[in-house]
Amino acid sequence: MSPTRVLIVGSGFAGLCMGIRLARAGVREFLIVEQADRLGGTWRDNTYPGAACDLMSFAYCFSFEQKTDWSRKWSPQAEILAYMDHCAANYGLLPHIRFGTEVEGARFDEAAGLWRVRLRPRGGPPEEIAARFLVSGVGQLHRPALPKIPGLEAFRGEHFHSARWDHAVPLEGRRVGVVGNAASAIQFIPEIAPQVEHLCIFQRSPNWIVPRGDRAYSEAEKRRFTRHPWLARLYRWLIWIRQETMYPAILGDRFVSRAWRRLALQNLHRHVRDPELRAALTPDYPVAGKRLLIHDDYYPALLRENVELVTSPIDHAEPDGLVGADGRRHRLDVLIFATGFHTHRFLAPMRIEGLGGRALPDDWVDGAEAYLGIGVPGFPNFFMMYGPNTNLGHNSILFMLECQAKYILRCMGAVERRGLRYLDLRPEVMRAWSDRLQAELSRTVWARTGRSWYKTEAGRITNNWSGTTTRYWWHTRRPDLRAYRQVA
Repeated sequence: MSPTRVLIVGSGFAGLCMGIRLARAGVREFLIVEQADRLGGTWRDNTYPGAACDLMSFAYCFSFEQKTDWSRKWSPQAEILAYMDHCAANYGLLPHIRFGTEVEGARFDEAAGLWRVRLRPRGGPPEEIAARFLVSGVGQLHRPALPKIPGLEAFRGEHFHSARWDHAVPLEGRRVGVVGNAASAIQFIPEIAPQVEHLCIFQRSPNWIVPRGDRAYSEAEKRRFTRHPWLARLYRWLIWIRQETMYPAILGDRFVSRAWRRLALQNLHRHVRDPELRAALTPDYPVAGKRLLIHDDYYPALLRENVELVTSPIDHAEPDGLVGADGRRHRLDVLIFATGFHTHRFLAPMRIEGLGGRALPDDWVDGAEAYLGIGVPGFPNFFMMYGPNTNLGHNSILFMLECQAKYILRCMGAVERRGLRYLDLRPEVMRAWSDRLQAELSRTVWARTGRSWYKTEAGRITNNWSGTTTRYWWHTRRPDLRAYRQVA
């Protein structure tokens, strides 16, 4: 089989963005490999009740494919997935996607200047395909993390992770335990609370929560946005500017931090009158130190008579429930883990081998790092989207993906225009970039906050970008080829 020009791993927003950019540039020789049976990434996998975006709808779509008829201010999962289907069909990506195929790993063939990618089709024998360029679009939030609860194997009830919601498990009239209380939990808890007999929410630490003011768009509003697309684009940019104004809180700016803290506390106090419950729901870390959550219905759900907030750590599981460190037994029929994802094992379980057989996990023993979150020395013609240190605490990741796709496309163009075999990032560029980035991150509220999914156990911040999205756009507007070894 002749080599393909570009192989993209994953068909979430990152993979679609890269594929669309290639198609718009007239590139037809590309393949998107997807292990699932359909596209969608996070928005395919997370089908829990109430799943929705925590960024306003008009900013959660591609700038080049502005959706004008969103049903609500905060887009629900099914609508986002339908939008992704629309993008794939509209830009002719479906013939380029190979579903039901897992990428086991890849190694760089230096002599040929090609990536040899090992594929495992579901139900078929392994195979290898060659590609000039390899792009990972697997992201950071796709491998569910399950807590290590002693005795869990003895629990007789059903249990599942919220990102793999088991819709066959009935919840009506049953005693349900939810382990975790962050971004996913605050969305599905208000949805299931009215159905269950009793709901125990096991909280490790509280979160800052601000209201989102969600509502449906009227038919007149949708017609107006569709008839005048410039209004939708203007609205999008106003949302983006509003989100950018939150960035100073990440730096600990007193004025902005106080404003967001005041808003969050007003939200808490408006709903929760009991001082003991208020105290249990008030974080002890700075606003934006962990993900700032946005919801209207979580606090009211906690006030239901059939809902209980448990703050004692879980000690162990028994056949009929969980036992806390305080000795209390919580009888449960169903356990739902809203415990997030393995966020620091970038690219796992794929094994990516670069020059001299070097494997990325060996380079990332102290934490993942990449230049602009995109490239790594010793791994030529390999690019990541939503890689290390490109997550945001204040704005849209789709903005970052568009910046990355443009940058990667220009790198590919430089290789081909100059007749090169490959571009390879210089180690000294990576080191200077990483040192500067970590120095900047050390001055953020993330560094002053204890445990979070943004950080490794050693405290290194591997997930988040240290600046504004404007600054990231400036860094990625065009490749500085002096940062790379250009090998003919």
